[in-house]
Amino acid sequence: MPNHPQTPAVELPGVHRLLLVETDPPPLTDEQTAALSRMWDEAVAANPALFDGPTVVCAGLDRKSPDTWLLTWYRTTYSRFLLRQHPEHAAPASSLFVSVAQPTTDGRLLVGRMAAATVAAGRWQLPGGTIEPPPQGEALDMEALRRHAARELAEEIGHTLPPEDLTLWTATRGNHGNVGVHFRAPACPADTLTASYAQLVATETASGRTPELDRVAFIRSAEDIPGLGGPTADFLPLLAARHAGTGAGQEGPR
Repeated sequence: MPNHPQTPAVELPGVHRLLLVETDPPPLTDEQTAALSRMWDEAVAANPALFDGPTVVCAGLDRKSPDTWLLTWYRTTYSRFLLRQHPEHAAPASSLFVSVAQPTTDGRLLVGRMAAATVAAGRWQLPGGTIEPPPQGEALDMEALRRHAARELAEEIGHTLPPEDLTLWTATRGNHGNVGVHFRAPACPADTLTASYAQLVATETASGRTPELDRVAFIRSAEDIPGLGGPTADFLPLLAARHAGTGAGQEGPR
């Protein structure tokens, strides 16, 4: 999928509780359905590694109290995100994703670069990913988001943590209305994280798979981001500043 100019994400204030409620997906017109089919065919032709798997779309986000937000969501597949780019038949679709801020014991923050086969090739971001819907009858709640965040950290960096070790840090809203729920992990030596990532890459490569991140690096603040080279996720400058203590509310919710 093509990269588009981004504006910085904004922090959602006071996210100590996030209530998630499922709703029905809005219907598409016949024209939108046909346009989506054409766009997906073109995207797959450009990147055969794309997979139209199940995903969650944020349908609405409302503040219910000073520390509680209500997020409504619906089930769809990844291709639906393409339609928000169509010049005539665009339909809004805001993703819901998680990320993990993994600090080092010397005060830096781990970041990774998305591999060429991914939908955001070359983009620097925190370990994380979009949310998949739970099986029918099961709840999508904060504990499910926490488990997903821990799984993404293990799959992308090779660093395994119990989900309960992740602390809700903050939430953001960015391009296309995408909502990010960001967790913070306990500090870990940079050498340990580098070794875990190297072992993950070796294992994935030996199995004929391509790691989702093709590089990792460590930054201290948003000022280090230009030195990474390449595009960055819209939320990265905000969270890098937060990590350095220059953003609002360094500690965040517990």
